[in-house]
Amino acid sequence: MAFFSLLEYMTRPRKWCRIGFCPEASCFSPDDKNEKELEFIELLPEEVEALRLKNIEELEQTEAAKRMGISQSTFQRILASAHKKMSEALIYGKALKIIKRTQGK
Repeated sequence: MAFFSLLEYMTRPRKWCRIGFCPEASCFSPDDKNEKELEFIELLPEEVEALRLKNIEELEQTEAAKRMGISQSTFQRILASAHKKMSEALIYGKALKIIKRTQGK
């Protein structure tokens, strides 16, 4: 059991991604639910940036990854996570909230 506890401390620190914009809105929710019954799904800033570069600017993944300062495989994982979260929000009527990452997290 001590071996698994040691693995928790051996994880690599998260690499910072370059984010090229700040979204105008930070929350999107379905109209048919009141605030008390809403469930929120949090999108990370790097997920929103990956969506913007791929879907809005229509960059290839290699170019988008280069702009964010990360590897192409990392970009793909971030993009897949963002697509899954957005799909879950749309299909299950949940709200999307873009969180702000603070220095050191």
